[in-house]
Amino acid sequence: MAYRDILVYLDPTPSSEDRLRVAIGLAKTHAARLIGVDASSDDAFLGAWGKLALRIEPTFREAATTAGLKSEFFGGDDRQGARHPDYLHCVDLMISPRPEGDARALVRPFVPDQALVASGAPMLVIPQDWKFGPIGEDIVIAWNASREATRAVHDALPLLKKAKKVTIFTFSSGQSGLRASPESLAEHLARHGVAAGVSDWTNTGDITAIEALFASLDTQQSDLIVAGAFGHSRAFEGLFGGVSLDLLHQPCLPVLMSH
Repeated sequence: MAYRDILVYLDPTPSSEDRLRVAIGLAKTHAARLIGVDASSDDAFLGAWGKLALRIEPTFREAATTAGLKSEFFGGDDRQGARHPDYLHCVDLMISPRPEGDARALVRPFVPDQALVASGAPMLVIPQDWKFGPIGEDIVIAWNASREATRAVHDALPLLKKAKKVTIFTFSSGQSGLRASPESLAEHLARHGVAAGVSDWTNTGDITAIEALFASLDTQQSDLIVAGAFGHSRAFEGLFGGVSLDLLHQPCLPVLMSH
């Protein structure tokens, strides 16, 4: 199992260069075609950002050629956030920024939220302030046994199979039915050739699920979070479904999400 078509959203912000490096690395690993999409807003072509915005396509094409990748590029002709081109439905993985602060005005408004919901493909969201480094060597799964979390785990299998360490993290009350669920998931992943450990944080009401995830000794060295997007599971007391937006806004780690 591998990603054969990988899409990366590009823009004139400084973080776009690292995002392209990540995309090229994954495309080479999975022998994938790389699709570049110019996600620059109209404002990105004004003032000092304009020259950088105009360099997006030639920079992408040069990098893809140098890497020996099959590639395709889509420009920014469609500026309407409500329209999502057909290529969104013909990819295995999307790579997107999480534009914050001043960068928000430079990126088209449907990235990443609307694109993730519209596509049906998983999305690797890279924070604006992330420092370039390995992605997928030490993966933590934010698990709440929801449909969205299940989808995210299966969409992440190509990465999980190559990871050096995988941790299933749950945040649950002492009597929650979620307590047994990660063990079942670990058994399921083992049948896919993925060895995963379990880290279960008991919710005492003192800290949030996100704070617990980053405080856990089992997950402090992780370089990627796998989570369901916008899930609201009522079957268990785990809280990750309700805090998927908080995961997106944390500044440290890339997050692979599925909806």
